[in-house]
Amino acid sequence: MKSAHSLEPEIAALLDGITEPAVLLTPDHQIVAANSAYRARYSNNEMPLHRKCYEVSHHYTVPCDQAGEICPLKNCLDTGESQRVLHLHHTPGGDEHVDVQMLPVRNAAGDIIYLLEKMRQTRAASSRPASQGLVGRSPRFNQMLELMHRVASSETAVLLLGESGTGKELVARAIHEQSRRASGPFVPVECAGLSETLFESELFGHEKGAFTGAQTRKMGLVEAANGGTLFLDEIGDIPLSQQVKLLRLLETGMFRRVGGTQPISADFRLILATHRDLPQLMMNNAFRQDLYYRISSFPIELPPLRERRADLALLIASLLSRIAADRTFIVSSTAMNCLRSYSFPGNIRELRNILERAVLLADDNSIQPRHLPDACRQGLEPAVDADAAELVTLAENERRYLIRALATCPHDRQALADRLGISKRTLFRKLEEIKAASPHFSPGGVKH
Repeated sequence: MKSAHSLEPEIAALLDGITEPAVLLTPDHQIVAANSAYRARYSNNEMPLHRKCYEVSHHYTVPCDQAGEICPLKNCLDTGESQRVLHLHHTPGGDEHVDVQMLPVRNAAGDIIYLLEKMRQTRAASSRPASQGLVGRSPRFNQMLELMHRVASSETAVLLLGESGTGKELVARAIHEQSRRASGPFVPVECAGLSETLFESELFGHEKGAFTGAQTRKMGLVEAANGGTLFLDEIGDIPLSQQVKLLRLLETGMFRRVGGTQPISADFRLILATHRDLPQLMMNNAFRQDLYYRISSFPIELPPLRERRADLALLIASLLSRIAADRTFIVSSTAMNCLRSYSFPGNIRELRNILERAVLLADDNSIQPRHLPDACRQGLEPAVDADAAELVTLAENERRYLIRALATCPHDRQALADRLGISKRTLFRKLEEIKAASPHFSPGGVKH
């Protein structure tokens, strides 16, 4: 067998036939070939030969599984099967969400001698502040994003579950925009506002003269979604008597306008959402069991904001850029502490409302605790004014804070990450950055 070194030019030429970034790895994570797309995105057009994949992609000093991540290479070796996972990869332009596929490459004896890693950036969300769309990088958000990415290219019906205000319509739009139907219409239907008499007419349309007041033929929303995506929001509020008509539409792919006799073919992708407990509604005979099993083949749970605390600063920056695009607002450290300790029962919708209020109340570009609702300021100690403390750079302030926090929980990184409201991976990266910049710092404590 040729050595890895002698294979490099041949393999590199083959890899360049792959349009997305791709590298060939040894079982010990070493890069032996990289295509031009990988070099352009991750290594400033330099060939990263013999570097570890986790060094380039994550700036880690250890493999992903030792830094709180799922390592597709390790899982591929353990199972002998291809692996797929969503990761946050570091690029010269910042971190980005990447769909990673790891494939085993075997020799004639069947042994895995190389692993082919292909990466495709997902544009369904941003890990940096954005003026529109989904933003996030916390573990719960990434779990949701991975499911979105897997189902987007299919025609499978998607059921979005989560509390009110978690952004279900944004998720539905993101799935639509990543699907094969992206060029078609996205038609949202708010089911909670439809009475029994309106539901059928709104969804299926009606013929002229079908009922009193029907002066002309009306196209229904199912017909309007032809070639695109129909999004039924608050599916749990559809009247029981109308659920059978929705089930018939899904089972047959056909419908009739109210007052019409001609069957019409329906061509749409279905996404549904609810904040209600559908199994409980079934037990109370308020939701049809056959309809539930027809729509629940691929449920995606949207995490509440209180389980995405690591995303709070990112969400605030993004929402402020949308609320006041012509001004640059900052949130004082004391106000941020108030928001971090608040439970947000209304989730992201409530956060947006809080920020809209704060922007109107702030005379300058700084949001202070007094600009927040009373509920957010509960427990705030009036005598504490973090903004009056010694002025240092944000990086230095973070470094000092992490060192103090580490002293309170030196041995349990996961517990410390949970207390700080960040992921274990983020904590690991920040400690490694401090270690690289401060020779006297040890992750096990501070050396004096």
